[in-house]
Amino acid sequence: MLNKKDPYMLLSIVNMKLRDEAPSLEELCKTYNKDQAELVSQLGAVGYVYDQSLNQFITQ
Repeated sequence: MLNKKDPYMLLSIVNMKLRDEAPSLEELCKTYNKDQAELVSQLGAVGYVYDQSLNQFITQ
């Protein structure tokens, strides 16, 4: 699921999964056995932060 080469594709996939499948980032990471801190760091590197109230990554 998580493509490290293209952060914008990663953003699109993660936000879609958060919208359609997972009630939280923590649950999404558990489902796909991914490191939450690494995901936050990858998307943070291109200017996105996780907004818990929206359950989406948004621009800073």
